[in-house]
Amino acid sequence: MIAFHLKGLLAAIGAGVLAGLISAAVSGTVSVLWVVIVVLAVFAYVIIRGLISRRRTTYTITTQRLTIQVGLMSRELHQTRLDRVQNVGSRQSMLQRLLGVGTVDFDTAGGEAFDFSFRGVADPHGIVRTLDGALRQSSAALQDPRVVP
Repeated sequence: MIAFHLKGLLAAIGAGVLAGLISAAVSGTVSVLWVVIVVLAVFAYVIIRGLISRRRTTYTITTQRLTIQVGLMSRELHQTRLDRVQNVGSRQSMLQRLLGVGTVDFDTAGGEAFDFSFRGVADPHGIVRTLDGALRQSSAALQDPRVVP
């Protein structure tokens, strides 16, 4: 989302420059009002589109499953059992580290049919630690015959 908003900001500035050039070509002077209106309109569009994009994706971690649900009107659901997770990693760019967000990648048994990643989540390293603890706890419960999973 950070890259999306930065590109949107650059697009808004570019649209403002274009509006200034067009107003200068038509009337001989740059119409600051048109430049401001165009920049605000493009940036408002980017903000609204970003909010809709964030609203349409839900990540869920339970004691048994990882779930990614995408969509507003129609829904797309991807899930995997926790015991199928083989490897968990996180990554953050420098800007993401400053903002406290990042991506958590899950390698699951059974191939790469779906890219199972939680993108733009807060405290990605904390999610990795929490999931690692749950995986160890689940593994220990399966190895101990006295514990019923």
